[in-house]
Amino acid sequence: MDKVLNYLKQEIRDNKTIILACSAGPDSMCLLDLLNKIKIDKNLRIIIAHVNHKVREESDKEEIFLKEYCEKLNLEFVSKHLDEYKEKEFNENEAREKRYQFLDEVMKKYHGYYLLTAHHGDDLIETILMRLTRGSNLKGYIGIKEKQVKVNYTILRPLLRVNKENILEYNKNNNIPYVIDKSNEDIKYTRNRYRKNILPFLKEENSNIHLKYYQFSKELEEYDRFLNNYILNKDLLIEDYIDLNKIKEESKFIKRKCIELLIREIQNSDYLDISNKQIEEIMNIMDKDGNKVINLNNKYIALKEYNKLRIIKEKERKEFNYILDKDIDINNYKIRFLDNNENIDNSNNILLLNKEDISLPLIIRSKKDGDKMTIKNLNGHKKINDILIDEKVPLKERDNILVITDSKNNILWIPRLKKSQFAKDKKEKYDIILKCEVKENEC
Repeated sequence: MDKVLNYLKQEIRDNKTIILACSAGPDSMCLLDLLNKIKIDKNLRIIIAHVNHKVREESDKEEIFLKEYCEKLNLEFVSKHLDEYKEKEFNENEAREKRYQFLDEVMKKYHGYYLLTAHHGDDLIETILMRLTRGSNLKGYIGIKEKQVKVNYTILRPLLRVNKENILEYNKNNNIPYVIDKSNEDIKYTRNRYRKNILPFLKEENSNIHLKYYQFSKELEEYDRFLNNYILNKDLLIEDYIDLNKIKEESKFIKRKCIELLIREIQNSDYLDISNKQIEEIMNIMDKDGNKVINLNNKYIALKEYNKLRIIKEKERKEFNYILDKDIDINNYKIRFLDNNENIDNSNNILLLNKEDISLPLIIRSKKDGDKMTIKNLNGHKKINDILIDEKVPLKERDNILVITDSKNNILWIPRLKKSQFAKDKKEKYDIILKCEVKENEC
């Protein structure tokens, strides 16, 4: 355990606030004791964060035990009760998500610099084996990282260098009290089956097997970091999109890694789970002509648009239909009635109309499937969708364009894009002047 203590001394900077996720089990109580040993020398503020899942009868007693123990050590204690679950019963994944949400809230509230969790070497083995079994990617096979630098804080997992036996021995030698969660023996949980059936065999083969998996994880982490730097240094991934021109000559592996990086950024703040099949579908549209869209989950889409590939949240289409008899602000635009012909031009931002040619009132509405218009100076009708393609309007913006019609649904104008046969030139007779402006700081 000396290596863990030395790691804490070297890694944790002086005068910082530490949040320790503590269940009151042997692992987190061991880490609590180790952390408390460096508290004074490093002038640390230590806050113990506990989640009471309210699943077992012992949950409340364990919370009281931990709170009283913290009071004896003069450590701050905060807790959260998880009383409700979406499916009305305990769910491992949901519980984990809520735990980290709570810990994130605690980090923000107390301005924590480090978040410490008590994951140890056995946890690392179990995680890697579970992901190998169900399938994952390079980042997933790393398992559990010893250090993760987040936007506002750093997560440390110092016990990954030791196994369960090391922890129990330390607790015994140092008289560290702890509680036992009996649910850790229940083989209905996947992790417990790996713990009871596979881990003992591996430890018989090599008593230091946890160090082998620790080294394996560290090596994969280096490979992952190298690939990330390769992608960023070649500008294959720029902000929120993949440059499809630059990635053409790259291997399938690099293309897949770029997609994973896009997904990872989203997962930092939202839910997005993508299957291997969906990643393959995204890779397939990279080399195809034309704009393409693939629906993912949680309203996300993979959007291939000219030389860019994005994964974005699809905005809900809001249909509208209003009488246009006064100035209106809508969809990041301003449509204005002008009183005189000063500063008007022949651009698509201005529409001149003669009341005798159209049926009032004017209507402003959203685009509809099948919309067609007769474009000024051209023969025949043209579909609005074809106009948008010709004008290279991004797919994510097409549902929010404005359509101006008369009361008979003759399309008169697509502001900023095209005018119809009803539009007048400055030298012709007109008595309605409309102008489209983009709102400041938008679009």
